[in-house]
Amino acid sequence: MIGKLNHVAIVVPDLEAGTAIYRDTLGAQVSEPLALPEHGVITVFVELPNTKIELLYPLGENSPIAKYLEKNPGGGVHHVCYEVADIQAAADKMQQAGARVLGEIKIGAHNKPVLFLHPKDFCGTLVELEQA
Repeated sequence: MIGKLNHVAIVVPDLEAGTAIYRDTLGAQVSEPLALPEHGVITVFVELPNTKIELLYPLGENSPIAKYLEKNPGGGVHHVCYEVADIQAAADKMQQAGARVLGEIKIGAHNKPVLFLHPKDFCGTLVELEQA
């Protein structure tokens, strides 16, 4: 059901410093910061030949990323995102299989439908599915 790895998301305590590491130290192409109020994050995408890295920074006090940084002040890997052909069919299949879908399908940073799956159902990893 899952397609290619779309991105790996990393929470950073300092978005400018995180962006500089990938852009200046590693020589990667990086996007401009994009605020996503509906998700409570500011995101920067690092473009790689075979996938992307998403740098996440909290937007607002109620951001789930702010809570992540409280527990992990240095940041760290937050989730992996896989592409699927049909997000609603994927959600239905996950629920039928007993996996916990977190929240509703929303529009993500790439302006495509996304949903999240509970980490306890996927080897301790938060999984995002994005419609390709």
